[in-house]
Amino acid sequence: MDIRYSVNQRDVKRYTTDELRNEFLIQNLYVENEIKAIYSHVDRMVTLGCMPTTEKIFIEKGFDCWKNFGTHFFLERREIGIFNIGGSGKIEVDEEVFNLDYKDCLYITKGAMKVYFSCNDIKNPAKFYMVSAPAHTSYKTTFISIKDAAKRDLGGVENANKRTINQFIHPDVLKTCQLSMGMTVLEKGSVWNSMPCHTHERRMEVYMYFEVPQDNIVVHLMGEPQEIRPIIMQNEEAVISPSWSIHSGAGTSNYTFIWAMGGENQAFDDMDNLKPTELK
Repeated sequence: MDIRYSVNQRDVKRYTTDELRNEFLIQNLYVENEIKAIYSHVDRMVTLGCMPTTEKIFIEKGFDCWKNFGTHFFLERREIGIFNIGGSGKIEVDEEVFNLDYKDCLYITKGAMKVYFSCNDIKNPAKFYMVSAPAHTSYKTTFISIKDAAKRDLGGVENANKRTINQFIHPDVLKTCQLSMGMTVLEKGSVWNSMPCHTHERRMEVYMYFEVPQDNIVVHLMGEPQEIRPIIMQNEEAVISPSWSIHSGAGTSNYTFIWAMGGENQAFDDMDNLKPTELK
């Protein structure tokens, strides 16, 4: 397990490109028949990736729960949201089995002990993207398809940011402890996300970009509003955003990203909004 420790905004101002990427960028999430896990001490969020092909993969493969979390099993005191961004796949949660197609989501509540991943077609394997947050109570493990997500249309072509926000793990859809997750889809010809941008002192966020066409990139912007730093990102990479940082960006093409939040509340509109002209 890759562990990332919390950093403050004063130090980040002096980071080199490599230091910035090593601290916040998450790469190579999908390794055949493995679990890739990154434990961030920013709100103790864990980002994971799994691409099963010939094996059924246990969620704890590759790390020691007691050593890393002080618990007997991974979700003993955690909840998790899972998206499939690959071919059709299957998730077994204790006695239940869930089939996830492209862009489907599964929320697994605190207390689930046995979680396994498998694919339905080795030639087109599932790619499970996951984010886990600490939880103090249990709700209901729930499957949410892309068609059942709550949708919000934002932006416009004139600002190159016409997009649809799909809310999956969100108070308008289901109850969770603190985790919120969703998927934002930019329309063709639109490249800007979360602009005008914002911070939210009460929550951190993780973005995972995908559907980025080959040979294209996303220029992700982070940092304090008057001390912005870029991170160049490619397809299926994720980035950690502390509460003091903006999280916005533009691509050389349209793309899709999954956002995950954890912190003091789940109020989607609890943001400290900024005008583009305030940024430096």
